[in-house]
Amino acid sequence: NDIKKHTIKEDNYCKYDNEYLQLFTSSLYLAAIVSSFGASLTSKKFGRKITIQAASVFFVLGAILNTAANDIAMLIVGRLLLGAGVGFGNQAVPLFISEIAPARYRGGLNICFQLLITIGILCANVINYGTSNMHNGWRISLGGAAVPALILLIGSLLISETPTSLIERGQKEKGLEVLRQIRGVDNVEKEYEAILHATEMASQVNNSFKNLIQRSNRPQLVTSSILQVFQQFTGINVIMFYAPVLFQTIGFGSDAALLSAVVTGSVNVLSTLVANFTVDRFGRRFLLIEAAIQMLIAQTIVGIILAKYLKASNSMPDNYALAVVILICVFVSGFAWSWGPLGWLIPSEIFPLETRNAGFFVAVSTNMLFTFLIAQAFLTMLCHMRAGIFFFFAAWIIVMFLYAVFFLPETKGVPIDEMNERVWKKHWFWKRFFDQDGK
Repeated sequence: NDIKKHTIKEDNYCKYDNEYLQLFTSSLYLAAIVSSFGASLTSKKFGRKITIQAASVFFVLGAILNTAANDIAMLIVGRLLLGAGVGFGNQAVPLFISEIAPARYRGGLNICFQLLITIGILCANVINYGTSNMHNGWRISLGGAAVPALILLIGSLLISETPTSLIERGQKEKGLEVLRQIRGVDNVEKEYEAILHATEMASQVNNSFKNLIQRSNRPQLVTSSILQVFQQFTGINVIMFYAPVLFQTIGFGSDAALLSAVVTGSVNVLSTLVANFTVDRFGRRFLLIEAAIQMLIAQTIVGIILAKYLKASNSMPDNYALAVVILICVFVSGFAWSWGPLGWLIPSEIFPLETRNAGFFVAVSTNMLFTFLIAQAFLTMLCHMRAGIFFFFAAWIIVMFLYAVFFLPETKGVPIDEMNERVWKKHWFWKRFFDQDGK
């Protein structure tokens, strides 16, 4: 019986199947779902700037609580506060960028949001690696979150509110002044008129959530929500959150596992940089379709190698373990220049102003819900499905490839307030949603 217990405990696929570890990881996403609803209301009523400031305060408080934690309850409360920061930040920052960016640079500027997230992940991996053998190193590791939170707080005090948000809240003169300031020219009449028209349309809508379910808003709602589901069902969180788990599973020691996570983190940053420079040149669809093919190949080969060579209680041969590391890097690079950043960019640019906050809230909360479900279920799925988990996600990649090919319109270079006229009403499938109510 003792031998059996030991074997079960050391099973390569099940040794991390721990509900407390999963709950600690997942609690952040539940808080983010709830808080992003609050953030959508504050963003509309008080502006994007104050919502970003609130996000930074939640991050600072969460980091302090995690650093000082004496028990699991304090850790989880700290994690919930960080989740509130994620909800407020993810709701406001992409909208802020999409509203202030010139149309021709909007993609690249918005992807800076994702680029800095990937740099944050890399920094966290490096800090984890550096503190892994220190006494109370985990406190330094968790407390490190306060540094970017303070930078965000200072930055949010220095930025201007978006012209759209100012005009929407009745501050037309200030909105015009800020628009001239951020464009660097005095002649902004055409853009100002477009924003003015959008805000007038938006002011006729009493309840943007109710308006969101109208027929003419379904194309944007379906697309933004389904992109979030697809982003999580690429399997990226499986690979990034549990990279150390995966690398330990394939035979690296715990230090080597963290080092391997730093390698994947570096690939993530460099590849997101690729997206910065290509998204406004090649367009959104090209990157999504190319990456789906790349990720499908990498994911399938990883699944085959693990199915063949990694049994419950052996380590893999070194050359195959190295092949898995390389393939994971190929997978991460594909995700980082496509489904990762574009999952946030596209929903932030496709909604008309009257449903923009509500629509983007649905996108953020859908993302967090599915991140929560994957984070909560992954270790149990890995234990039961074993290498089959990679084929499960590979099947999803085929579905998202088909969606990008047939149902996703190109939004490159189109002004944010002209999306309906120039994109949705001209798409072979989505145009039918605008026919019946004449909108």
